[in-house]
Amino acid sequence: MCCAILALGRCALQKLLAPREAANILGISYPTLKQWIYRGKLKTAKTPGGHHRVPESEIDRLFPKKLERGDIETRRGNFRKISGRNQLFGRVLDVKYSGLLAQVTLKIGEQQITAIITADAAKEMRLKAGERAAALIKSTEVMILRV
Repeated sequence: MCCAILALGRCALQKLLAPREAANILGISYPTLKQWIYRGKLKTAKTPGGHHRVPESEIDRLFPKKLERGDIETRRGNFRKISGRNQLFGRVLDVKYSGLLAQVTLKIGEQQITAIITADAAKEMRLKAGERAAALIKSTEVMILRV
């Protein structure tokens, strides 16, 4: 479902997600997402039947902008076993398979980044549109990892 949203004098067409789908993308439970809606932490649009729909912009707003810092034990526990520090978190827009390769496009804020990875890696991570992922930028290479 899509909806035209008027914000700051601009009209933008955004995809609206069902609450369960939004909760899955954000990595939280459905009851937690509903509480966020009721408490005003998450803005939604309502269908004519009174059901909540979550705009993509709200999902993007809640994605972490950077890795949280903490004490060394906490950081070690949350570390993804990757030494790279240049990780950009976003959402998978598209995955195109062609033989041994897959083209993965991520939306990170208002930007998009595309990486070519092996089809096996994309299938192993079960990447699909709407899933959370991070682009790991190392030198001239960009790697995708599922988060």
